[in-house]
Amino acid sequence: MTSSHNDSGAVLQLRGLCKHYGAGPTLLKALDGVDLDVTPGQLFGLIGHNGAGKSTLFKLLLGLIRPTAGSLRVLGEPVDGPRFRELRRLLGYLPENLVLYDNLSGLETLQFFARLKGAPLAQCEPLLDQVGLATAGRRAVREYSKGMRQRLGFAQALLGEPRLLLLDEPTTGLDPAAIRDFYQQLDALRARGVTLVISSHILAELQGRVDALAMLSAGRLKAQGTVQALRERSAMPLRFLLSGTPAQLDALPQQLSGLMERLQLQCVGTGQACLRCPRELKMPVLQRLSALALADLSIQEPSLEDVYFELREAA
Repeated sequence: MTSSHNDSGAVLQLRGLCKHYGAGPTLLKALDGVDLDVTPGQLFGLIGHNGAGKSTLFKLLLGLIRPTAGSLRVLGEPVDGPRFRELRRLLGYLPENLVLYDNLSGLETLQFFARLKGAPLAQCEPLLDQVGLATAGRRAVREYSKGMRQRLGFAQALLGEPRLLLLDEPTTGLDPAAIRDFYQQLDALRARGVTLVISSHILAELQGRVDALAMLSAGRLKAQGTVQALRERSAMPLRFLLSGTPAQLDALPQQLSGLMERLQLQCVGTGQACLRCPRELKMPVLQRLSALALADLSIQEPSLEDVYFELREAA
């Protein structure tokens, strides 16, 4: 494994990162030449289909497996360096499938993990309260629901006040109120300078929350950037939702003459129409529509889910 000096200030720095299994016709490229930077204090999303390489990347970041090629630095240190074992105490990790001891209570579970991590036992009860398990802390974990187990797993990830949190499908089993509370806690952590990397299949959940994200597909980095940057890269059209009188809507083709060959107009109900518009025509179309004095107009960006499927299929 090679490494170079980290001069970017990145919390995570990946250069040409590869993890291969097998050889010849059975060769599996779980990760194949991934370059990525995650900067301090970011809420960074990691998306991709099952088998895209997300869990493999987490294992590499934790030093649980070694890369086949490329370099990987976490908090400025190479994962194969002499300081990484101690540095790993500054990482928190919530796996997708957390295994817990059912006979232990929630508090005993946290105390167990605290001893493994070398974190103060005094953190355990406040963390249970923080994740909404204060009243259940002395109950056996076997009595916990899926959502309660997930919150307990989040509490163990917070032991030791980590500088970097790796969260793999963290909202599985949580109800809407618990999901809201979870992201409020992430916002508070980010405000304290904690860097968060979150993997999720629920793209609508990430859409308005992440600072940036990376899309993995078959082990390769398909795209990275802000949600808006990925929208622009996908070149998917905007949707104008229009409301007006029948006469106003009937006048749309004439009002948009010269542009209509690049637009798609569809009636979607009485007094309502949908206009699909290339991003670069947004302002010219708005200028034309303003002359009609429509009752209402809203513009919808492509969702992250739409962008994901568009970029995944792109060459």
